Amino acid sequence: QVQLVESGGGLVQTGGSLRLSCAASGRLFSRNGMAWFRQAPGKEREFVAAITASGSGTDYTDSVKGRFTISRDNAKNTEYLQMNDLKPEDTALYYCAAASTAWVARGQTSYVYWGQGTQVTVSS
Repeated sequence: QVQLVESGGGLVQTGGSLRLSCAASGRLFSRNGMAWFRQAPGKEREFVAAITASGSGTDYTDSVKGRFTISRDNAKNTEYLQMNDLKPEDTALYYCAAASTAWVARGQTSYVYWGQGTQVTVSS
């Protein structure tokens, strides 16, 4: 069983930065691929970024490449999403998710544990 708690969201102006954190409980964290998803009002939840259990592999959706960086510290059971050059279209509720395997995936069905989400709002 893995429990996930996100933090670090907030209100920021266009071009600003935020760093999201996802604290995981459970000793299997280092064996799980991890990801960030987001859901904007009136839209479906979408994939943002993923990282393998070891941290050696990452994947990003095209709209955040070059601006967002996913990372993890397995010693601290924590996953991060560094978000730079934020845009109004990045406004969403951001979710942390843990996969049942060590690999990255974009499909939501690959993730069995989910956090409650942290709100990111980017003002223009």
